[in-house]
Amino acid sequence: MSLQRPIAALRPFVEALWASDAASGGVAYREHVLPSGRMHLAIRLGDAPMRLFREANDSMGEGMRPATVCGARPGFYIKQAAPASSVGVLLRPGAAQALLGCDADELGARHIALDDLWSVHDVERLLEQLRAEPDARARIQALQRALLDRLRPVRAMHPAIAQAMQQLDEGDAKVREIVAASGCSHRHLIARFRAATGLAPKEYARVKRFRRALRLLAAARPLDGLALDAGYSDQAHFNREFRALAGITPREYLAAPVRGSLHVPRVNFVQDAPARAD
Repeated sequence: MSLQRPIAALRPFVEALWASDAASGGVAYREHVLPSGRMHLAIRLGDAPMRLFREANDSMGEGMRPATVCGARPGFYIKQAAPASSVGVLLRPGAAQALLGCDADELGARHIALDDLWSVHDVERLLEQLRAEPDARARIQALQRALLDRLRPVRAMHPAIAQAMQQLDEGDAKVREIVAASGCSHRHLIARFRAATGLAPKEYARVKRFRRALRLLAAARPLDGLALDAGYSDQAHFNREFRALAGITPREYLAAPVRGSLHVPRVNFVQDAPARAD
């Protein structure tokens, strides 16, 4: 997979762009996609659609269109997709208005086809351009050009919201303390925060604490004693929260033959099923 920082004009709104080359026709498998606190856009260039599932026992799922925006989610979701060349972008808080023409809370916990936000013509033209590019790096450049063309002037993020996100990222403040220090009413700060991120502050803080736990697990920290360092009250609290946000226990996560900070594919907590074409 190719991963690239955006050009300077996009950096306030885009965290990273990525692309992968994969031969079509491989086996489709399910995976749990873990919450990151971010929105992203993913564009599949193969023939087989990605499918989303409500739960592990859902045998049908819902087919997605090739270009899909995923709003920030407070927990995992299950997807199934065969290998295919793809390209995408991880969006920063505040990017929805600048690049998609809506607030992030309109996309929160949802997958939305890009052509519901851009025109069908523009999305079809982008897909044609991406499919014509020779490799992953060229597709990233083509996607950057498309995003730059869509970039619209927006107001800077409210300082209280930027400060709240920083404090929650660092894990050193409670939401009630942030509201009290912001100078905004509770309702006003929550609404502005959701518009920027797609999550309420408590949901955002919960996901960020989960991400800290994943980083500690990646550093080979033992499970015993990890909970307090990640910000949980005790080990039982950590186990409950991990299961709620990841759909599996910490030990199942560590036992998975393939795992990452964003995806846990081919694990035994879901039944693999053939991908259906719409």
